[in-house]
Amino acid sequence: MSITERIDAITLVEAKQSTLPAPKSVKIELTGQCNFRCGFCALRMREEQPTKPMDWKFFTRVAKEMRDAGVEELGLFFLGESFSSPELLLKAVQHAKVTLGFPYVFLTTNGSLAKPHWTWACMDAGLDSLKFSINWADKQQFHEITGVKTALFDKALENLKAAREIRDAEGYKCGIYASSIAFDGEQASRMEKLLAERVLPYVDEHYFLPLYSMGSFATKREEELGFRPIAGNQGRLGKLREPLPCWSAFTEGHITSQGKLSACCFDASASWEMADLNKVSFMDGWNSEKFVSLREAHLKKDVRGTICASCIAYR
Repeated sequence: MSITERIDAITLVEAKQSTLPAPKSVKIELTGQCNFRCGFCALRMREEQPTKPMDWKFFTRVAKEMRDAGVEELGLFFLGESFSSPELLLKAVQHAKVTLGFPYVFLTTNGSLAKPHWTWACMDAGLDSLKFSINWADKQQFHEITGVKTALFDKALENLKAAREIRDAEGYKCGIYASSIAFDGEQASRMEKLLAERVLPYVDEHYFLPLYSMGSFATKREEELGFRPIAGNQGRLGKLREPLPCWSAFTEGHITSQGKLSACCFDASASWEMADLNKVSFMDGWNSEKFVSLREAHLKKDVRGTICASCIAYR
């Protein structure tokens, strides 16, 4: 199954009820830290950046609960850059694949810290999918968007190339992918040269995403970037979904590095916190009273008065 087929399966909401079985996919944030400060990312909205990675005891307990409940796909990231804590990342891949037997373990990275020896180690441990986020057309735009030195532009692309070379040389089954945000109609064409020369030759698949409203930060997104986001998280370009009901509340779990279960894949402020998994089990959190109530509003396609109102209403 291709990565876009997996994405499209997750973004399709077929549920008719608000109390649900375990989601097929969960993203769990090993670390809330990131070396980029991208203008489009909700991570910048955190008033306090987490300084500690996820507690290992917590990770192993919740990961087992999820697998026992039927979760099949485990993303070892959320908003933070997991290669910021490479030892923990490798340990988590090994535990998820070898100890717990997750069928599919995936990771998204900005690429700059995905050094070849860590990429090799993760693939050797069984990582199934490694996706690089490439959201710029050249070094100047890279600096404008990420807020970091341009040297990391080449580093990210070199690490992407190295990942493909490692995968092919060692015969690992890990898919190598890339995605890009199409900020407006011109961005895709602006990126053609970079993609053709330094991305497409090294990935199994590349796809474009719209600029998301990032929850309640839509207005701020437009002010800072000069681009207008879409309402909600509608999936990828080419297979956009209706903003309501939002798939993030139905088909995929999102756990912060501090152990909070969120209803939003862009929750940087704990505004969408549905449960504290330090205190309750994953399934108790997944069907908490708060989560069930929010899903009922989504199913009715009327989120007025909920935390999702400003995101969905942004049109």
